[in-house]
Amino acid sequence: MLTRMTDEPDNLVLTILRDMRASLQRVEGKVDELVRRVSSLETNLAQVHVDLASVHVDLAGHAARMDRMDGRLDRIEKRLNLVDA
Repeated sequence: MLTRMTDEPDNLVLTILRDMRASLQRVEGKVDELVRRVSSLETNLAQVHVDLASVHVDLAGHAARMDRMDGRLDRIEKRLNLVDA
């Protein structure tokens, strides 16, 4: 009878430890998935920044071209006397 009483607490402790281990494994799995998802988001965000930088460069190029065209149009208007002095 004494042996049985000491076995029961050991079994209870082992059961609790197994449950804790299973819970910890589930948490670790979720953390691993979250790390992968955050990494994916960071990669995508970095690509968005690259794409956005490219758009800014393109817009700057278009603005410079429009400025040159505006200057040429001003010269044409002056030569043809189409503008008020």
